[in-house]
Amino acid sequence: QVQLVESGGGLVQAGGSLRLSCAASRRTFSSYVMGWFRQAPGKEREFVGAISWSDGTTYYADSVKGRITISRDNAKNTVYLQMNSLKPEDTAVYYCAQGRGCSRYTCHRLGEYDYWGQGTQVTVSS
Repeated sequence: QVQLVESGGGLVQAGGSLRLSCAASRRTFSSYVMGWFRQAPGKEREFVGAISWSDGTTYYADSVKGRITISRDNAKNTVYLQMNSLKPEDTAVYYCAQGRGCSRYTCHRLGEYDYWGQGTQVTVSS
């Protein structure tokens, strides 16, 4: 069993920045990608971005492209989500997830991921 623990959420003013972390207890041989998703109250969980463990290839949702950067530290089994120029509509619970691999056509699908963290709340005030 893989455990994912997100941290770094909090309250920030619009225009501010946050960096979320996701620490994985371990990576299985079939774990090739880490994704970030978010879910606002009353809305479906949506894809934010993803990164390949092996070569660091990243995929970003159009809604956040240009404002976020996903990076990884393989030695620490940790992935980061740097968010800048935050907007009130970025308010959500942010989840990380670990999967077997995906492409830019499939990384947005929840079913591509096997393990999920418990989420961390991000609140952006106007």
